[in-house]
Amino acid sequence: MNYPKIFASAIVLAVLVSSCKQHEDTRRPVSISSGTFMKKSIERNKKLVATEEQQIKAVIKNNPKIKYIASAKGYWYAYENQNITDTITPKKGDVAFFDYEIKDLKGNIIYSEMELRPQTYFVDKQEIMMGLRDGIKLMHKNETVTFLFPSHMAYGYHGDEKRIGTNQSLICTVTLHNFVPETAYRKQMEARASKTEVPKPTTPAIKKDSLN
Repeated sequence: MNYPKIFASAIVLAVLVSSCKQHEDTRRPVSISSGTFMKKSIERNKKLVATEEQQIKAVIKNNPKIKYIASAKGYWYAYENQNITDTITPKKGDVAFFDYEIKDLKGNIIYSEMELRPQTYFVDKQEIMMGLRDGIKLMHKNETVTFLFPSHMAYGYHGDEKRIGTNQSLICTVTLHNFVPETAYRKQMEARASKTEVPKPTTPAIKKDSLN
């Protein structure tokens, strides 16, 4: 029996087993660390949401004459001008025409209506503020609604990288003027484009011979 070869094989096997065990041991703390990080991140987000809700509820409390409604999506809204005769609201496949302004929770204007008007929005087909995306679908024509959006329904952690800051809750006052099916809107735009085209001359061209 070749004992040196058996002994050498045993050593190699022991090294491989040890190496695998070390590899497993080194990976285990990373998994624990990742889990801990996720838990901390979730806790931070919960605290952030709770803080923003308290701030928004303080705004509601300080305006007792305004009747705010809590939405299922985690924001609040109140009617400034309500249309109780119409029943239909914008849906995917419609084009909505609206104006709005954005304020902070203290009522300071961040973006005025004049700066932002006019807004033409292809419902559920364009990237806009998440809160507006949902809120507009609650509205009827000629309604004005004030929305209180926590940051996760507004511009989130990054803000808009201009005037809206990190994790900033917003007050948005929206007036929905009208909405139409996208097909009707496109036909209307085509008709407008054809009217603005330069008309072709209707008089016959002058021949060179006639000038002699």
